[in-house]
Amino acid sequence: MSALLETFSPLHLGRDQIVTLSKLVIETALQPIVEATTGTCFGYESLMRGFDRLGFASPLALLDRAHENGELLALEHMVISRALAAFAALPGFQQRTLFINFDTRLIGAHDEAILNRLDGHLKRVGIPPSSVCFELSERHDNETIAEFDTLLDRLRQHGFKLAIDDFGAGFSGLKLLSRAAVDYVKIDRHFVSQIESLPRNRQLVRHIVTVAHKLGARVIAEGVETEAEFHVCRDLGCDLLQGYFVAMPTVCHADLKASYPHLAQADDTKRRTASADSVLIRRQVEHLPTVQESANLDTIFELFRTSPQQAFFPVLNANDEPRGVIHEYHLKEMIYHPFGRDLLQNKVYQRRIASFVTPAPVADVNMPAHEMLDIFAGANGSDCLILTENMRYAGVLSSASLLRIISEKQLKFARDQNPLSGLPGNRAIRDHVHEAMLDGDRTRFFCYCDFDNFKPFNDSYGFHRGDAAITLFSALLRRHFIGDGDFVGHVGGDDFFVGLSDLPRAAVEDMLTRMLCAFKAGVEELYSEDDRNRGFIMGYGRSGVEQAYPLMRCSVGVLTLEKGTILTDVNAVTTRVAELKSCAKASGTGLVMDGLVSGGRP
Repeated sequence: MSALLETFSPLHLGRDQIVTLSKLVIETALQPIVEATTGTCFGYESLMRGFDRLGFASPLALLDRAHENGELLALEHMVISRALAAFAALPGFQQRTLFINFDTRLIGAHDEAILNRLDGHLKRVGIPPSSVCFELSERHDNETIAEFDTLLDRLRQHGFKLAIDDFGAGFSGLKLLSRAAVDYVKIDRHFVSQIESLPRNRQLVRHIVTVAHKLGARVIAEGVETEAEFHVCRDLGCDLLQGYFVAMPTVCHADLKASYPHLAQADDTKRRTASADSVLIRRQVEHLPTVQESANLDTIFELFRTSPQQAFFPVLNANDEPRGVIHEYHLKEMIYHPFGRDLLQNKVYQRRIASFVTPAPVADVNMPAHEMLDIFAGANGSDCLILTENMRYAGVLSSASLLRIISEKQLKFARDQNPLSGLPGNRAIRDHVHEAMLDGDRTRFFCYCDFDNFKPFNDSYGFHRGDAAITLFSALLRRHFIGDGDFVGHVGGDDFFVGLSDLPRAAVEDMLTRMLCAFKAGVEELYSEDDRNRGFIMGYGRSGVEQAYPLMRCSVGVLTLEKGTILTDVNAVTTRVAELKSCAKASGTGLVMDGLVSGGRP
């Protein structure tokens, strides 16, 4: 048979041959799609393999030829039935999702055949519709298909999930996102490739993630092939990841894993910075009763009857993923109609819970509070923000709950301020540094300030004069750094931090030099006239021996992170900063600026 197949080329394949020969050579490869923050396998995309043995360069070329021959429907169902069978044979498939590419050219003449055959396939292998997601490609112009929206509604009401595939690479991704309630947006590989060095692509992905979450959809980054791409896509908020860095597609399904440790062990800096917010958020989560979209309408009637103060309830699929919310007002018109309730339950009328579901904005429970507020504010008219953990329903936040979270966060921020200087303390500094490390769209400057010879001054003149020096320096920081991209913090004692961005190196050097000169002149006024004239004071060091100490100044070590540089290892930053501070103290000017790797400067 293999020798016979080698004689074929696509040009020689006539009608009724595509499916016949495909049955002999086409195999189902599965590629894992994983949760971005844990590395746990969320599901698999079904991919065709063996098309090259029929002389085709790609699966798309095979599908195009089948369409020309009038065999597309038969080929699609053959491929789907094999994919479902392979998926059903996997251990733990009930907790995962199978992503299947759906050729929209079938819509119109074959709608009933599609749904009937799908029902048959699912029943044979025991898979619920909520475990299947159809990927709608942007490759064809779906706006020309009159029945497109109708079929999508029917698929969704049957419990299937929907995804926009190759988002941004085809005809009408934004239009489809605006007109259809989809569960996932798969960002095309074009935007993911080398994203760590492409600021414009990072901005686009960041905005796609925000828009999708506001519309109740989750985001999958396709084609993640390097560790750098993985880190950036995860930190930009992509919920799921797929690509060669995660795992290659394979026809050997026994090689598939439940989780991928090399992802779970990655340094998850951004998630750690959100842990403080997570504590506040979890206190405010409302665990409302939920309803399964497959349940009958009596279930929701009973919920509203027993909870008369509640105007809506979250709706979940069989995998406990949120599908949206169902409002009381959706049912009122039918309930209060003389025959409304009978109509709702009439099998011919065929109204299900899925018919009344409204999409709601979603967010991971570990997301920073300010990002949640942005998502909720952008979803005009939404009653709640649905929270998920590991992609599963975790509760809801109301607008009042979100305001309480933000208020508590502001109070915590106020408590973290240094009482002497009034500047943000270590928690805010740490959060700023972690966030800036991941922001490769700008040049960033981490300026660590430390007084020289502060201890002998404090010992000699007393803590009141020492506090006066600290107050003077904090006032100078406020005077010199007041821009939108500036951050000023007080580490403690005589240690301060300044975070700057979007400035030329020369401008940063000039601002710091002027501030240091102003501090040197101001702090000398705190010494006695005799000590000022001598230029030093006598004091005792750690060894207990009396020695001369020059008048106080401040030294600043500045770590520069160039535009395009993204870091996740905070230890590398702190180690380099310690080196730069030592260099600054040993320098004549008290100011040293350098990058993460020494550029040869002292």
